[in-house]
Amino acid sequence: MANSITRRRAICIMAATAGLPLIPFGGTAFAAVEPTIWKGQALGAPTTLILNHPDRPKAEMLIRRVVAEVDRLESVFSLYRESSALSELNRRGALAMPPPELVAVLDAGRNAWEATDGVFDPSVQPLFALYARHFARSEAMASGPSAEELEQALALTGFNEVLVNPDRIAFAKPGMALTLNGIAQGYVTDQVVALLRDAGIESSLVDMGETRAIGGQPDGSPWRVGVAETQSDAAAETVLPLFNKAVATSAFSGFRFDPAGRFSHILDPRRGSVPPLYRRVSVIAPDATRADAYSTAFSLMDRARIDMVLARQPDLAIDLTVA
Repeated sequence: MANSITRRRAICIMAATAGLPLIPFGGTAFAAVEPTIWKGQALGAPTTLILNHPDRPKAEMLIRRVVAEVDRLESVFSLYRESSALSELNRRGALAMPPPELVAVLDAGRNAWEATDGVFDPSVQPLFALYARHFARSEAMASGPSAEELEQALALTGFNEVLVNPDRIAFAKPGMALTLNGIAQGYVTDQVVALLRDAGIESSLVDMGETRAIGGQPDGSPWRVGVAETQSDAAAETVLPLFNKAVATSAFSGFRFDPAGRFSHILDPRRGSVPPLYRRVSVIAPDATRADAYSTAFSLMDRARIDMVLARQPDLAIDLTVA
């Protein structure tokens, strides 16, 4: 399930060199060095880290540290690990002494929730579960869940009903649940970037479900990141220059519950599944956590409302294609 239910895959990396050079102290690229490559997953999304380093054992040690950090964060945020902190919170309705990373992500989510007037809302998991259950039935109605079922699920959404502090996270209503698919991949990306920077890396392009640049390319030019509606697209729709920036992309076509493709995983906390306004929404931000959250929210907002948010947060930028 973790592989099939993935929210977006719209990033393709377009670098001027073969691989994604990571440069240690001193700023010299080592193009002749065989790159050390790791491919895996973070929260159900494919990830890649390609490290050019003159000392292969040190490069492999750094990648092992990245892999361990990603695994540790999976144990906090994953919906598919029964032992994760998020799964325990959803199961019990409360979590004492939560991991600080979970608190940090929910605090960032609350900022996005407030800035978008509730459009970004991690409490839509009951809606996701409703559509997943409905279309898993062999006799599922093509029109989707009944109005009564939808009303019951909508009654369990509302991020204002989630109490968050460093000592405890709790739901105000039984049956509530959270999904962090619209923000946690960005947070994981940011944590990997922090790890690499602490290790002295000055130039890198990191893809841990969302993409973030450390500095620019070895020649000083920005990284070039191509974005498209789906991962399977043969060519990018546009190429975005990144220098110490992140980009996240959301697309309704990233996952559909039904064979006809009418019901998407991007869910409105007040209406459930809605027709798409855009084929693709890409947000550029200083960090991947915010880029991730706002790419989700903007997918559900008309352009006038998006522009209002951008006016209040001038460090965000957007690139989108209309449906």
